[in-house]
Amino acid sequence: MTAPAQYPQDKVIEVSNLVTYYGRQKVLDDVSLDVTDGEIMVIMGGSGSGKSTLLRYLLGLHRADSGVIRLFGRDINTLGSREWMQIRRKMGVSFQGGALFNSMTVGENVRMPLREHTRLDESTMRIMSRMKLEVVNLAGFEHLMPSQLSGGMLKRAALARALVMDPSLLFFDEPSAGLDPVVAADLDNLILRIRDAMRVSIVVVTHELESAFKIADRITVLDQGKILMTGTVDEVRNSDINRVRNLLSRTYEEQLVDADDYLRRLTDGMD
Repeated sequence: MTAPAQYPQDKVIEVSNLVTYYGRQKVLDDVSLDVTDGEIMVIMGGSGSGKSTLLRYLLGLHRADSGVIRLFGRDINTLGSREWMQIRRKMGVSFQGGALFNSMTVGENVRMPLREHTRLDESTMRIMSRMKLEVVNLAGFEHLMPSQLSGGMLKRAALARALVMDPSLLFFDEPSAGLDPVVAADLDNLILRIRDAMRVSIVVVTHELESAFKIADRITVLDQGKILMTGTVDEVRNSDINRVRNLLSRTYEEQLVDADDYLRRLTDGMD
């Protein structure tokens, strides 16, 4: 029998009425969503939709102008530095491009979170990093430098680093970007296996439709900083919302410009 989660209603992430600005420009507009225990939530949208911005706020890299973000039931805007560090130890992040340190070997990159957040001895850290490299099918590559890896191997090495602390919550930023279809499909399969084996909750930001439909339990579709819908793969595929249908079919939708609003933007701050 599975033990009950320690956060309300098995929700790992709760976002309520999130509003953010860059200067005077509203970037996220009343965004609300949740991610449940063991779920893969895909956040997708076109360029400039706000999906990468939302990820940065979920990671606590910026403070919201209004609204609430809860991770594991805790409002991250109210956490002190020590409490926030405890939350971050439960999180793993795989950045676009891998973001490995070029001056370190693959093994050293994977062990870095252990060095920063634990007091484990060197041999234990090596064993733990090798275990995670085994998980992502990179056994025996720990002595290589990042420059010696292919694009797909870099992504998997970054995933091993994200997994090394055994997180409860994983974030992926465009995991399939720049990969050929076969390598991208292998990475999708790996994400699914990790979720099933580790019962980890996963948030994936992507614009790759094929990948999103393959791995998602639910999909949140963003457009111009607003959520168009959140639903299962079938619900998104069969949506009757024009903007969602256009996104899925990659159809351009001409935006009508309000002349008065356009003039206000041009002259804003010139009084």
